[in-house]
Amino acid sequence: MLQTENIYIFLLVLPIVSFLYSSVGHGGASGYLALMALFSFAPETMKPTALLLNLFVAGISFYYYYKSGYFNKKLFLSFAITSIPLAFLGGTIELDATIYKKILAILLVFAILKMLNVFGKENGSIKQVKLWQGLLVGGVIGFFSGLIGIGGGIILTPIILLLHWGNMKEAAAVSALFIWVNSAAGLTGQLTSGITLEKESFLLVAIALIGGTLGGYFGSKKINNQNLRYILAFVLAIACFKLIFA
Repeated sequence: MLQTENIYIFLLVLPIVSFLYSSVGHGGASGYLALMALFSFAPETMKPTALLLNLFVAGISFYYYYKSGYFNKKLFLSFAITSIPLAFLGGTIELDATIYKKILAILLVFAILKMLNVFGKENGSIKQVKLWQGLLVGGVIGFFSGLIGIGGGIILTPIILLLHWGNMKEAAAVSALFIWVNSAAGLTGQLTSGITLEKESFLLVAIALIGGTLGGYFGSKKINNQNLRYILAFVLAIACFKLIFA
């Protein structure tokens, strides 16, 4: 894995990505996958590595948001009941590399829009999520999370905000734990299907945790990283383009 050309640039950008994602309550899998695609990582190493990174970075992010009092347990459970088993199921399925890249490119569009704050509007009127809505949304996102190797927060957060099920900080806190449980379930599904983690993955975890810890801390407070998010959106767009046309 670490024999990839220009790996030092990858290692330099990795903690920046984890910082930005963690600051909004995300683990960063879509960003890690985009980076790995840009640096031509082997597809079979991308999914488990991204989910492993997610576990640590989303866990740190959740800790800070929970500590700040933003976690809505009822909202989280309405999604997690179906997302966990379906993330495990998705993790056991191995996609053709070409199909995998195309689906990942589509999901990266959500990440780009989130970084551009297209889904960043809050609404003062909060609505109660219906049980069937939470089960449906959680199940669908959970399945694709395990299938592609993401935690699903990049999709869940916009949905929470668009449907007024919570404010920005609540969405971040719920998404952080949602990402963690889906990543754990998806990674377990992959490991049971015979996929293994490379030793170098744990070095990437240590590097990503630097940015993730700082992002979770500052994101749970008041901080504006919009200029950096524009840069990340640009990087994601390049990765998206490469995945579609490479």
